[in-house]
Amino acid sequence: MSAAVPATGPGGRLRRAARWVRWYVREVSGEATYDRYVAHARAHDPGCEVLTRREFERRRTDAREADPRDGFRCC
Repeated sequence: MSAAVPATGPGGRLRRAARWVRWYVREVSGEATYDRYVAHARAHDPGCEVLTRREFERRRTDAREADPRDGFRCC
């Protein structure tokens, strides 16, 4: 039999740190933006058709490129 690892033990801290790193990377890379879009679209209009990730990213890129002052970076 193995004992359960408490949430405050080394294993719990490691899992918490891994979750934080995953969250941070998703936020910095912009990957979480699509998830927020889907949640928002479904919450406000459950019957609406949600864009695919490819369509969403294309529209997002087009919008950024349309106005360089609005967050577009060339590098």
